[in-house]
Amino acid sequence: MAEITAGAVKELRERTGLGMMECKKALVEAEGDLDLAIENLRKSGSMKAAKKAGRTAAEGLVMTKIADNGSYGVMVEVNSETDFAAREANFVAFVGKVLDLVFTSKETDVAKLMAMGLEEQRLALIQKIGENISVRRAVLVGGNSETVGSYVHSNNKIAVLVALQGGDVDLARDIAMHVAATNPLVVTPEEVSADILKKESEIYTAQAAESGKPADIVEKMVSGRLRKYIEEVSLTEQAFVKDPDIKIGKLAKQSNATVLSFVRYMVGEGIEKEVVDFAAEVAAQAGLNR
Repeated sequence: MAEITAGAVKELRERTGLGMMECKKALVEAEGDLDLAIENLRKSGSMKAAKKAGRTAAEGLVMTKIADNGSYGVMVEVNSETDFAAREANFVAFVGKVLDLVFTSKETDVAKLMAMGLEEQRLALIQKIGENISVRRAVLVGGNSETVGSYVHSNNKIAVLVALQGGDVDLARDIAMHVAATNPLVVTPEEVSADILKKESEIYTAQAAESGKPADIVEKMVSGRLRKYIEEVSLTEQAFVKDPDIKIGKLAKQSNATVLSFVRYMVGEGIEKEVVDFAAEVAAQAGLNR
């Protein structure tokens, strides 16, 4: 068997746009023959999938899975280019396979997950539905005597995992639903970073200074606004969405529980979406064709 060098893999990647594992596999099958590897990739349709890889995938689904005893839970986000594709049965099934693999393996590194058989399935799905597909992220919560619960919004666009010390899965799920609705920044007020407080303080100080009030009054105004901000972004200080008369911290305490952590995924958050002005594009093309 011919030796597959790193340089050959690099060259095939540059010529095809495919991932490292896919290129290495193609070279092994072609016994190191670069041109034959490209020919085989073209025949299999992988080159077509590679072309789609450059397109932005910012739609998709998030899913969660919790152990029967609530000891741990996992969550994944898989992206497609359009919401239409995200609702397609084959795409939904693929997300389920990703979720099951994360749940059973407890592996959350996407590159390692793709090397466990998911990359071939992803490429096949790209060819089937005609859109770029991306396994974006995965997370595992719990596994160290925590109680974990989850909530997934009905359209699978927002999902949350919550870990408690004590309590039960139902309480964790209720708090996860609250997190989905309010999107807190931290669990407790003590977790709000000094950098964030400094930034907010500067903003409030500038706003309060415009009032023309004395410096001591401005200072009190800023302190009051900071306290309110900390309450608004801290999960334990927020009023429970299902019962505004009780705060999340107290809700947990009533069940002898403490909120340890939460993770909230929203499909496409942080991905810069390409905005296409079709009218301008058509006009430009019309001008070029004159």
